[in-house]
Amino acid sequence: MEPFDFASQDSVYVQIFLNPPASLKELPLKQFYRLNLPHRLKFDKKGSEIIPTAEFRNLPPDPIYTLGMDVPQAWLVRPHVSHHDLDNIHLASFTGLDKIEGVEAIFDLDYIVVEGHARDPLTGLPPRGLQLQLSTSNSTPIADTQVVANLGYIQFKVKPGVFQLGIREGYGRDVFEMESVGNEGWNSPPVTKAGTEITVTSLEGLTLYPRFKRKPGMETADVLIAPVKDKGTVVDQVMGKKDVEVMQQDQAEINIFTVASGLLYERFVGIMILSVLRNTKSTVKFWFIENFLSPSFLEFIPHLAKAYNFQYELVTYKWPSWLRAQKEKQRVIWGYKILFLDVLFPMDLKKVIFVDADQIVRADLKELVDLDLQGAPYGYTPMGDDNEEMEGFRFWKTGYWHDFLKGRPYHISALYVIDLVRFRQLAAGDRLRGSYQALSADPNSLANLDQDLPNNLQYEVPIFSLPEDWLWCETWCSKDRLHRAKTIDLCQNPMTKEPKLSRARQIPEWDEYDREIANFAKKLADEGIIRSAAYATGVDDLANVGSAKAEKKGEETQPHHKADEAADSGSPSTAELSSQEAKQEGAEPVAPRDEL
Repeated sequence: MEPFDFASQDSVYVQIFLNPPASLKELPLKQFYRLNLPHRLKFDKKGSEIIPTAEFRNLPPDPIYTLGMDVPQAWLVRPHVSHHDLDNIHLASFTGLDKIEGVEAIFDLDYIVVEGHARDPLTGLPPRGLQLQLSTSNSTPIADTQVVANLGYIQFKVKPGVFQLGIREGYGRDVFEMESVGNEGWNSPPVTKAGTEITVTSLEGLTLYPRFKRKPGMETADVLIAPVKDKGTVVDQVMGKKDVEVMQQDQAEINIFTVASGLLYERFVGIMILSVLRNTKSTVKFWFIENFLSPSFLEFIPHLAKAYNFQYELVTYKWPSWLRAQKEKQRVIWGYKILFLDVLFPMDLKKVIFVDADQIVRADLKELVDLDLQGAPYGYTPMGDDNEEMEGFRFWKTGYWHDFLKGRPYHISALYVIDLVRFRQLAAGDRLRGSYQALSADPNSLANLDQDLPNNLQYEVPIFSLPEDWLWCETWCSKDRLHRAKTIDLCQNPMTKEPKLSRARQIPEWDEYDREIANFAKKLADEGIIRSAAYATGVDDLANVGSAKAEKKGEETQPHHKADEAADSGSPSTAELSSQEAKQEGAEPVAPRDEL
């Protein structure tokens, strides 16, 4: 339904009264919005359509802005074209042509979200852990997911079209059969009458209510725990082993996922990638959370992957509307690191390693892939405990954490390995989301969301403690064991507050990797292969956002910010600029609070 346009109605009179407070200590305005919701198409004198845009003018120059889109729940939107760092827009630092033209970005609508709530009609409960898939008309799977315990929720990302919803091949087909696809509401007709087709034709997305009934004899079966089959004869075992090897050839031997936001951290990702590849002979695949990546990175990464012979894939997941949202972007990123591990990756991926963007790897991560986690769904490294200078900052030794842990270690979230099979068997994702939903009701809880949450839940979802050499950082660890470090993390030092780049350059190989990435990017830019020269820029320039002094007030030319939305012109979307105080990019949050 098209929104009512008051401006076009002659009989409507609107008067707005403003009642601001008498005095302010600081400007309460932290976000600027521009609505892009035209009620009709517009054309220029030549008959060409005027593309709807959202423009920001006369903004205060000193804050650092983040440009984003506030869109309907069913949309997955990201910037596709921009030569600027949309996470760190500092108008006071602009010079030359940038100061005149400002920032321009084009956002595209990539996918429509199909959501659903599955249930077993006999019990009314969700068929937790049941793996589902969407297929094309010729039965080619295009997306998969699993039913989570939280409201029986399922989610797919698709383009408009007609698809088949079904149970993914595996033990789930032995336990359940589909009774209804649920595309006509809660009481949708059964598949015998309506079939298994779903149709996505609207920008509003689609909500399904599928029903799955248990097969006879499977009334008590747990779909998360498949029975162990008889190994059979020696010949069967040998043949079976070969089959498994053939099936797993499509998977890389090492799978790494990471998340980065802003050009500086994306540069760190390139350095991290080189450090991984230099220390292994195994095949490597990187999984990037697409939500936060810049157009510059997405333009650059295919060329880096081809030149250095690694695979990569973009993954994304729309934050569900029923799960309490985070407002600050850093906390949203932390949420994506831990809350959706069971549904973020393809169902056939067995094990994945999270590596922080700013880490340097010095060992073969295949060792971590092959490590026995002894039944735990994931393994983390305990926080370093042998740098005596930092004893007063070890928050986990006092207060809540001291009483809760009872001698167990508090683990750092800069590096961890996840056994996705075991993770799903234990319904660890459901447990983490349930705990998060309860704790996040208190805004003072989960100061370091991605780290506090698994540590606080380790009595229910066990953590395997990795050997200390798997992660070293100068803040918490003794320099006496730096030579044994398998990875080095640039974690913040709350005592010295030393800039991240200063610490990075103390690592001998870091500058070598950085120069290699910069030279490769410069070559691509000089040859016209990539349009953005951001990756050829010196890393110091990327880090110095906000360090320049603001221009004098009263200049005639004001910066011009424009977000051209490439989505449907009649669909609701809002461009959003969020501001924060000017700071050096890369500064990390303060040490975690001593409470949940």
